[in-house]
Amino acid sequence: MNRILKGLPCLLLTIFIFTKSDAQTKPPEVHQFSIRQAIDYAYAHNAQVKNALLDLQIQQQTNKGITATALPTISGSAGTTDYFQTPVTLIPGGLFPGTTAGTYVPVSFQPQYIASGTVQLTQTLFDGTVFIGLKARQASIDYYKKAIDITDENIRVNIYKVYYQLVVSKTQMILIDSNISRAQKLLNDVSLMYQNGFQEKLDVDKSTVQLANLQTQKITTQSSVDNGYFGLKYLIGMPIKDSLILTDNFTEDDLKSGILDDSAYNYNDRNDYESLLINKKLNEFNVKRYKWSYYPTISLSGAFQKNAYNNVYDFFSKNGTWYSTSYGSLNVNIPIFSGFAKDANVKKARLQLQQTQNQLDYLKVSIDNDVAQSRNKFHAAIITIDYQKKNMMLAESVYNQTKKKYESGLASNTDVTTAQTDFITAQTNFINALYDAVIAKIDYTKAIGKLN
Repeated sequence: MNRILKGLPCLLLTIFIFTKSDAQTKPPEVHQFSIRQAIDYAYAHNAQVKNALLDLQIQQQTNKGITATALPTISGSAGTTDYFQTPVTLIPGGLFPGTTAGTYVPVSFQPQYIASGTVQLTQTLFDGTVFIGLKARQASIDYYKKAIDITDENIRVNIYKVYYQLVVSKTQMILIDSNISRAQKLLNDVSLMYQNGFQEKLDVDKSTVQLANLQTQKITTQSSVDNGYFGLKYLIGMPIKDSLILTDNFTEDDLKSGILDDSAYNYNDRNDYESLLINKKLNEFNVKRYKWSYYPTISLSGAFQKNAYNNVYDFFSKNGTWYSTSYGSLNVNIPIFSGFAKDANVKKARLQLQQTQNQLDYLKVSIDNDVAQSRNKFHAAIITIDYQKKNMMLAESVYNQTKKKYESGLASNTDVTTAQTDFITAQTNFINALYDAVIAKIDYTKAIGKLN
């Protein structure tokens, strides 16, 4: 046995090392997510969503506590007492034989042992504050449910933005790779012509610089894309070591889908507006709660008690004698004066209610402003995409024509490099326009409360 105990620490250490090693060598998972799957994953793994759900559960338990105040309470108690020295009472002498008048005789009426058992019930019949608390339970649950919706929406907004920016980055990387291929071909052509004496060393250097700039752009862009994936994993609560593949794609037609035709919107579609309405309702309950504190409270109480007295501790024997006592009482508590505390509480609650109403009025103006600005930005972004796409196609055409002229000896290497730079700039502007349009559409759908 001693040998086993001595070897136990080594065994535990070995188990810990192998367990830790197994956890570290566990292969990362590969996830292929659409935007909806990414959002569902976040709903199950994001810490903010988890805490919002816990807040709801906490409020549900709080409501159970409120309900308990309207239910009867039953308590029981039992006890026994052993008087080592029983209390005495002095009675005048001369009342009993053997006593002298004018003196006092100590007499004990208290037995040495006492036992008691009591069951007590209390039931609130009327309490205004409890009544209002019961009515406010569902509103408080609705408030925390709406808080979950707000948390979920804020996370969805960020997931949408990062997800679709990464989708756009696929197009960006394709364009960069195409530019690198063209630059490599141009460099090969210029180098060959230089070797045959038809180009200067300066032209080769220009083409080399152009290729190096594109390769650097690819490295920088890829780093940004990788960081974007890290950020998306963080948002949805995915381990960084796991692989994430985005399966959704979108087209320009998807961006332009008739969302701008929906010029009407409803304040109630916004989660923050709904939350503030519920908060207003809770404040109204708060005003009523303090008003009802002026009313009397009525409660019912009762008890059943068993007591036993003896100089011998035999309460639980056949000779033990127990005496029953029971009562019921109706209690009315009438508030008369509380130092104006109730009045102050009512006025304070009314002021808080007015604050909430002011916040609602301000939020309406804020929503109007958000919708108007986001609609204008989205509209401008869509127009910009069309212009930048046309500009990119034109720049590509100019580059192709300039390249043909260069190959025919009608244009210089500088003309080709300039046309290539203009083409790359047009591509960059088009990609930026796509990014801006994605963000603008998400902001607009959020502003009108239609982000699903």
